[in-house]
Amino acid sequence: MKNILIPTDFSENSKKALQYAQMLFSSLECNFYVLYVGTLLDTKTDSRGTSKKSDGHMPPEDTKEKLQDLVDECKKHSTEANHYFYALHKYGFFIQSLKTSLEEHHIDLIVMGTKGASGLKEKVVGSNAGDVITKVQCNTLVIPDEVVFSKPSEIAFPTDFNIFYSHSILSSMAEMLQLGPGKLRIMNVIKNGNGLNREQKKNKEYLLDYMEETFPNRYSSHTITNKSVKSAIQCFAESRDVEMIIMVAKNLNFIQQILFDSIVEKISFHTKIPFYVIHE
Repeated sequence: MKNILIPTDFSENSKKALQYAQMLFSSLECNFYVLYVGTLLDTKTDSRGTSKKSDGHMPPEDTKEKLQDLVDECKKHSTEANHYFYALHKYGFFIQSLKTSLEEHHIDLIVMGTKGASGLKEKVVGSNAGDVITKVQCNTLVIPDEVVFSKPSEIAFPTDFNIFYSHSILSSMAEMLQLGPGKLRIMNVIKNGNGLNREQKKNKEYLLDYMEETFPNRYSSHTITNKSVKSAIQCFAESRDVEMIIMVAKNLNFIQQILFDSIVEKISFHTKIPFYVIHE
């Protein structure tokens, strides 16, 4: 049984993340925990009724009802007999509430939407998703606005081979590949004249040996030279019709360059390709 946590703010984007998770994990028995986190101010109920507050926030009664409606709707339209849905309503700080939920329900994966760009300086990953990736030790799947609802057939794994691929990293990658017929494209970006050092070669060999043993004929390795990491991944994603990008949270160099240093206007693949960030 896989336990999946899906934070919601009732936006279309968060609902899309929930729908994508149902589609992606259709072959697995899953518990979906749909979490809404209200602010501490929301705990002070308005005795005059449940009308919207002047600051634009919904009173707690409204959010609890809306959350239950969302979960009931999921149950009604779920075509998988082995999918179960639960409403979680908490008050407090978002990240702390998330961490508490992980422990209480033995969560294996967080799936969350990221809002589209609202300005030139908007980052690829919004603040909530960015905080989850960097502050919460749990595998996280980030779903963008224009995601295609199909199991990914082309999955890119950009890496600089600077980390050792532990059992937990490899098993998380393997699980994603087991969900469908997808092929893993391992890609490394190097600048002209810069080859791999001994440690990088060792890590690469270990990764390729694992893939050959576990998923023969379902992987390939690519080296791209003389390009920035961002533009190389973008070109690769477009040329291969990549439908998911896997990254390792431990590989901070890549995470930083792709998700946090990148301005939306300069990087287009963020609008439709989910990011699967693996924690050890």
